[in-house]
Amino acid sequence: MPKLSVNIDHVATVREARRTWEPNLIGAAREAQSGGADGITMHLREDRRHIHDSDLEQVRDAITVPLHFEMAATQEMVGIALRLRPHTAMLVPEGRREITTEGGLDVVAHFDALTEIVARLRSGGIDTSLFIDASPKQVDAAARLRVAICEIHTGPFAHAFHQEGELGMHAQFELAKVADAGARVLQAGMRFNAGHALHYENVAHIAALTGLHELHIGHAIVSRSIFVGLRAAVVEMKACCTSR
Repeated sequence: MPKLSVNIDHVATVREARRTWEPNLIGAAREAQSGGADGITMHLREDRRHIHDSDLEQVRDAITVPLHFEMAATQEMVGIALRLRPHTAMLVPEGRREITTEGGLDVVAHFDALTEIVARLRSGGIDTSLFIDASPKQVDAAARLRVAICEIHTGPFAHAFHQEGELGMHAQFELAKVADAGARVLQAGMRFNAGHALHYENVAHIAALTGLHELHIGHAIVSRSIFVGLRAAVVEMKACCTSR
């Protein structure tokens, strides 16, 4: 069974709807941990639309599981990561006008800039993860950067699953791409993680992939928590990860 890291960004999204102090992120992180979360994921966006800088340290100090820090590949974010010292720094593409991350990081196109970013993080003793599409050339470029982890973007699989209402031909095709990319990641000596748009109905297909180390899931769990509470929502997601 892969590990499950719970992204609590959308708990902060609810807080920011009223620009107040609730729901409390420390409470959310602790509830997720009590439900069996193996880690907590937080994305500090450049526009601070949900997570704030102070949230990172407060949550880090309140939990006993790893904190995974999602960040744009910028010098500002590297500086924050070096001060925060999370378990991993997860480099993701970021656009100011996007609702959520819309694709994987283009490691090939930004190889030189990423080389410097990864080197700075490595010098600070922080493992780096790259969020990339299920593309052989992107995996190979990540391997040349000598990062510790590749998180394979599962959005295309999830969207195909939703459109077909099941594991149809298109979803099977996208699932095979994730599996092939994961195998390539492992062959290169990196850890294979996965995430994006996974939910209770589709996650088992990804969780069953050979060599998968960790899943990062947020929106589906926070959405489910409205009805059952965050702790129970995490318990249910972990059960779904073992249902195949």
